[in-house]
Parts: sequence; C-alpha cells; structure tokens
Amino acid sequence: MKINQHQLAFKEEIEKNREELGKRPDWLKVRLPAGHNYKEVHELMRKSKLNTVCEEAKCPNLAECWNRKTATFMILGDTCTRSCGFCNIKVGIPNELDLDEPRRVAESVEALGLNHVVITSVDRDELKDGGASIFSESVRLIREKMKNTTIEILIPDFKGDENSFNIILQNRPDILNHNLETVKKLYHAVRPQAKYERSLDLIRWFKEKGLKTKSGIMVGIGESKEEVIELLNDLFNSGCDIVTIGQYLQPTKNHLPVHRFVTLEEFAYYKEYGLNLGFKAVESSPLVRSSYHADKHASLL
Repeated sequence: MKINQHQLAFKEEIEKNREELGKRPDWLKVRLPAGHNYKEVHELMRKSKLNTVCEEAKCPNLAECWNRKTATFMILGDTCTRSCGFCNIKVGIPNELDLDEPRRVAESVEALGLNHVVITSVDRDELKDGGASIFSESVRLIREKMKNTTIEILIPDFKGDENSFNIILQNRPDILNHNLETVKKLYHAVRPQAKYERSLDLIRWFKEKGLKTKSGIMVGIGESKEEVIELLNDLFNSGCDIVTIGQYLQPTKNHLPVHRFVTLEEFAYYKEYGLNLGFKAVESSPLVRSSYHADKHASLL
C-alpha cells in the first residue's frame, strides 16, 4: 500500500505521541482457522472463484464465522480504487467487471444453505454506477434461489450518486450497511477519498426509503472518547439502526499504526451509551467487525 502525505504525517504523529502499547491484550488473541465447515466454505469460494472480505481484510473472526457456515462475499473484484489507511485490500487498477459474479454468489449462498448473507465490495470509482448494478443483481438472484434468506449489503458511498442509490433500491436488501469507519476528525488520514457528511447522508437517504440501516467504526486509531460519542449521536440522528464497534489492528507496517488498545470497559460504555440512545443493536468489543453476528442483527429488525 502506498500512503499519501496526510496519512504519512498522521502515521508519524501517532508513532511519536501514542501510549506505550506493550503486550497485545489476551482478548485480542484469536485461534487459527480450522474445522470441517471452515474447509467446506474455503473450498467452495476457491471453486466458485469468489472473494471474501473475511480473507482479504484478514478478519479476526474468520474461524468462528466460517465454522458457523456464514461468510461475507466481496464482489467487484479484489482491487480497490481508494487508499484507506487501515484497509488490507490491495489498491490499484481493477480488472474488467465480472458480470457473471452475481450468479456465482447466489449459487454459493444456495450451496451453503445460508440463512443470512452479507455482500460487500471494493470501491470501484472508475465505474459509472460504482458497481451498484452488480450489488442489485446479486440480491435479485439470491432472492430467486433462497426466498427465506435475509440479505445484508455493505456498500461503498458511490460518491454520493443518487442514481447508484436508486439502482440498489431496484432489488431491496433487508439491511443496508455503510461503515463510517472512524470519527470526522480522522477522515483525511483514515479515509482520504471519503467524506464524513456524505456517508451520513447516504444512511439517511436509505433510511428515508424504508430500509433498515447499519454502520460500523474502528477505535484505537487516534480518536477520543468524546469524538466516538459525537459520532454515535450523528449516526442515530441520521436514522442508523445498528452499530458495530471494534478495535483497529494494523494489517501491515505500511498501514496506520495502532494508537492504543481500547479497554473492555470502554467498549462496554459505548454499547450501553448506544443502546440508551435508541439503537436497536450495538456490537461493541475488541474483535467485532461490521459483519460480526450479522445474522442475529437481522432477526432483531
């Protein structure tokens, strides 16, 4: 990953001023992937030539989720057009759009017998609709094969283009997820091609169209507790139903460093605050990622 000047300056600032991290806390240790179901999901993904964000983003919950036979499909290829400072997905010029991908996703969902499926993607800013048509077609084909399966899509911001939003609505998911990722102050370094207010507007737009909405953030990357509380209020006031909060972990030495390991008590505080605010569900603990317990969230709505 090649980082820009803002990200480089922020990286140096964190390394200069951060707390002494010391040994990684025990609660951040995860077991290696293993088990029959893990092997079955892995083999199916390779056979179908599909990507999962579980693998590409090195999700710490990969073993748990795959052994429950759940996975988050990553469509639109494995190369992103944006250079976020936290993400381990490769950046560059994407391959040609794979128009057959929705069919393979739907067939894989059927083969696994999933009750709930999450579909996300890389950013494809070079496409006129940002890839919204591939999301929509994936939802349509899954509905044809698995009428009782609930569908969650974790979408990019599509640069705020309402034409792309309307394409998504042609085949409505059960849950519309779009991650803010971090507090407003850190966007220039963490999400340099994104805009905080644009992401809030996206959530508000889909909520007004009747969809259940969801978002997620990382903590421990340089934000303050007060800024997280401000973000939770912004999300709630924008119509967000579900929030996920997890510890940021540096994928490689080239990515933004960890500023601090957030305590279990602080994660519990965010959960309590969010539930009292009125969110329908708040997942807040170190290893939480945006798709963690997504099937349970769907049953709450």
